[in-house]
Amino acid sequence: MYNFCTLFDSFYLTRGLLMYESLEMVCPNFHLYIFAFDDKSYAILKALNLKHATIISLKEFEDEKLLTVKPTRSKAEYCWTSTSSTILYVIKNFNVPSCTYVDADLYFYQDPKILFDEMGDKSILLTLHRYPPKFNRSNTSGIYCVQFITFLNNKEGLEALNWWRDACIDWCYDRYEDGKFGDQKYLDDWTTRFKGVHVLNHLGGGLASWNVEQWPFVSRKGNKILFLDKSTNTNFEAVFYHFHHVRFFRNDVVDLGWRHPTMPVVANLYVPYMMGLTAIESKVKAIDPSFHIPLQEFKLITKRGLKDKIKYLLKVVYRYNVFNTKKLIAKYGQLHN
Repeated sequence: MYNFCTLFDSFYLTRGLLMYESLEMVCPNFHLYIFAFDDKSYAILKALNLKHATIISLKEFEDEKLLTVKPTRSKAEYCWTSTSSTILYVIKNFNVPSCTYVDADLYFYQDPKILFDEMGDKSILLTLHRYPPKFNRSNTSGIYCVQFITFLNNKEGLEALNWWRDACIDWCYDRYEDGKFGDQKYLDDWTTRFKGVHVLNHLGGGLASWNVEQWPFVSRKGNKILFLDKSTNTNFEAVFYHFHHVRFFRNDVVDLGWRHPTMPVVANLYVPYMMGLTAIESKVKAIDPSFHIPLQEFKLITKRGLKDKIKYLLKVVYRYNVFNTKKLIAKYGQLHN
């Protein structure tokens, strides 16, 4: 049995549910502990009666230390502050042998067993950002990504987990400061700070917009998605993809972020992901017709200075970061029906 945990509010509800469904399709033996970060998401999740999930409310989860720092953190910062605490809560309250935190905007294409098998008898599993050299943000964003992180319920795992929780409660903000950034930079020295740490080697664990450009898309057959590792001239299979920074706006506009994947990746990963979100939203509205995700108008001109505005416009025009969702699905959706 693989035990996972995640956290999200109603704004990320459809993404979290799609992540859960992807696990159901590929992982025969798992349980997901979902921390619902608002009342609406909690009510909908409870009504869905998910077979492989336990739903935990903020009232059940939050302790005195978290509530003390909550007013000092933005919504995103509080989520980051809480990540380590959700893992610790699951281990302590459900006495599971291990727990893996997963971001709500992941999607699994094959059984993550292959990742845990690689971990072996280690107590902690970290995943690299794997930034390309020309876009290496490790110094400010961290060497590792919190997206998929495992702790065993043993001395080594709990030592690192408790240290991380204390550090995040002390400082966890959306800025780089004194070698810290959110909850991620704390992980940078764990291979020397703590014992029993394994850094994931499998390239298919941790694919994301910020690194996927390094590996040419090869093919997709169902959920089997192959990429080419040019350093060894061999193919590897996607285990999960992190759909970070996928932002939807009014009038069917979607922004895929600063780092843009190739069109084969957009057609074979992003389009079915967007179609999946639409299907999930219909299921949610069947339970709660009032459910909706508030969308803003997409604006090219930002509050940045003139140079940044020009750079942003050039990226939009020349890197095709912004798409019309209906046109994308009309063009590529038939590939996945």
